[in-house]
Amino acid sequence: MWLSNSSIGRKVVMSISGLFLILFLTFHMSMNLVAVISEDAYNAVCKFLGANWYALVGTLVLAAGFVVHIIYAFWLTLQNRKARGNDRYAVNARPKNVEWASQNMLVLGIIVLLFFVLHLAQFWFKMQFNEITGILPDVNPHDGAALIRETFSNPLFAVLYLVWFIAIWFHLTHGFWSAMQTIGINNKVWFERWKTISNIFATLIFIGFAVVVIYFYVRYGLMGC
Repeated sequence: MWLSNSSIGRKVVMSISGLFLILFLTFHMSMNLVAVISEDAYNAVCKFLGANWYALVGTLVLAAGFVVHIIYAFWLTLQNRKARGNDRYAVNARPKNVEWASQNMLVLGIIVLLFFVLHLAQFWFKMQFNEITGILPDVNPHDGAALIRETFSNPLFAVLYLVWFIAIWFHLTHGFWSAMQTIGINNKVWFERWKTISNIFATLIFIGFAVVVIYFYVRYGLMGC
């Protein structure tokens, strides 16, 4: 099958799975911002999703997309290193301002993955998984706001999450426009446009997530209210 047997096919799978994860990031960031506006509204969203069948299906699809993206990332990296040394992605003309990100996509991806495991342990395990199994009877799986307060009022976790978001920013600035090229939008005009769009989009995602962390740290960590 050309999607797995050819380098172009593997790049297409990598790009599509990456764009799918970007859509999830956008949704997740938007959902988190609700907690800043109203913690009750955020908990209502958590309860609406919870362990309902549509949320479970979404979780499985997301997990599959994440696994595919990781597998193909390592696969492409090994292939590219074997063929061209340290060159990670087959993009002939790379803008200078994304050179570092393009050269370190695997490292950035590993950082994102490690923090993602931490995030799962702090939130998904205590919410959806807890609702399914009842493994933590003292934790309300629908009170996501309480988990956010507990996590981000801790300065260590606040800093760690901001570092995570920075890694995601770097990963997105290269990954987004690289995916656009792979799926066919690769002329000179749109090359520069997608580079700009990628930087703006990645920055908006970073700001959205960072606002939540900073807001809850200042309100419940520094001010203690």
